Amino acid sequence: MTVTTETTKTQDEALIRQIIADTASAICAKDLDRIMAHYARDVIIFDAIPPFQTKGADEFRRTWEACLPCFPDSFGIEMRDLSLTVSGDLALAHWLFHFTGMAPDHPAGQMWMRITSGCQRKQGRWQIVHEHCSVPFDPETSQAVFTIAP
Repeated sequence: MTVTTETTKTQDEALIRQIIADTASAICAKDLDRIMAHYARDVIIFDAIPPFQTKGADEFRRTWEACLPCFPDSFGIEMRDLSLTVSGDLALAHWLFHFTGMAPDHPAGQMWMRITSGCQRKQGRWQIVHEHCSVPFDPETSQAVFTIAP
C-alpha cells in the first residue's frame, strides 16, 4: 500500500466520521434538511421502529417528519464503540448510541441502540446507502436490553 493510498483511506475515514457526527448533531437540532443531506436518494433503511423498512430518501424523510415532533426541544446523543472500515468507494460503520437529556419515561431515552451504516462514494461524495438500526433484546423475555456492558 502506498503512502497516497493510506492518506486517502485516512481522509475517507475522517469524512465518514464527520457524516456520522453531523447526522447525530442534526437529529439533536431537529434539522430535517441536515439529517437527510447525507443519505443517497435510493437509500434502504431497516429501523427499530415502524415501518421497519424504508426505501428511498423521500420515504425516510417522511419517517423523520413524523418522529421529530416526538423528541423534546433539547436532548443529546451519546455514541460509543464506533468501528469503521473503508475499502475503495465503500465504507461500513457500526456503533452503539442512546439519547440523553430525555425524561425518564420517554421511550427513546430508555435504551441503547445499535446502528450499522453502509456508505458509498457516488460522484466523488460519500453518501449513506444503507442503514440498520436495532434494539438489543433478551430472547428469553423478549424485552429490550436497557444497558450495554462497557
